[in-house]
Amino acid sequence: MVTILDATKPGASASDAPKAEAKRVRHPEKQKRPDTEVKRKPEWIRVRAPTSKGYHETREIVKTNNLVTVCEEAGCPNIGECWDKKHATFMIMGEICTRACAFCNVITGMPNPLDPQEPENVARAVREMGLNHVVITSVDRDDLPDGGAEHFEQVIWAVREASPQTTIEILTPDFLRKPDALERVVAARPDVFNHNLETVPGNYLTVRPGARYFHSLRLLQRVKELDPTMFTKSGIMMGLGEERNEVLQLMDDLRTADVDFITIGQYLQPTRKHHEVIRFVPPEEFKSFEKIAYTKGFLMVSSSPLTRSSHHAGDDFARLKVNREAKQANSASQS
Repeated sequence: MVTILDATKPGASASDAPKAEAKRVRHPEKQKRPDTEVKRKPEWIRVRAPTSKGYHETREIVKTNNLVTVCEEAGCPNIGECWDKKHATFMIMGEICTRACAFCNVITGMPNPLDPQEPENVARAVREMGLNHVVITSVDRDDLPDGGAEHFEQVIWAVREASPQTTIEILTPDFLRKPDALERVVAARPDVFNHNLETVPGNYLTVRPGARYFHSLRLLQRVKELDPTMFTKSGIMMGLGEERNEVLQLMDDLRTADVDFITIGQYLQPTRKHHEVIRFVPPEEFKSFEKIAYTKGFLMVSSSPLTRSSHHAGDDFARLKVNREAKQANSASQS
């Protein structure tokens, strides 16, 4: 399910909305691409449609506060489970992205101006949902001088004020060519800083053409340089044509950047115009990557077909803290 919240231009009347929505092409940059086969999902990756009371209550809170969630925009298969438990990942700065990644279902185009009420609206929703842990992500905003860094700051501060007990995880864009943007976000002191590499470097030109692999890697490393106590996290998708040795090298790259937590999940193709699924990786292969990642020194690993960046984020954050304390205690005992 995808919800488009601002299909009309500012000042347009309600009667114009159906026309505007009909004219808008969700992915204009993909329209000339040839259709690719959408493969049938194997049994291990199918999920039930969301119907629970908790799901509908969460949806109403999101709608009432005029918020966008990546759960809806990216068509996450875990939306039924997460929303039933009052878990949601808020996507700030609108739902229109300036990038055109081949895997992503978020709308591409020129974004609308930032909503100055959004930080307060997100904070209110966090308080109403009684969240112990919240994940906040965003579209890429290459149109903004700071890439949206100041807006991230304002949202973090608003949540801290409205719900001091809530821990905050952010999933940021890469702030490519935005000097000092990362430093501003880290200074706002989120509890977890997540930035996804998405795929192995050899796939970047076809999968993530607007990004740069080593820039994203350096961004994660820089977070640790600015605040060594901050947890860092990154994720990749399987099934995009990557080789096993490339995935293992990516793990080594992340550990060189001192990243604490890696998530590994199956890529699911949103439409025929998106990058095709090269293969569905079986659960036992995900389990193998999990074991290897732990041997490489990650504090936390989540690796399964349905793993997503923010799935079970609150529980994982609690385990992250425990695992770090255990590692520190073990190091102290050996010294």
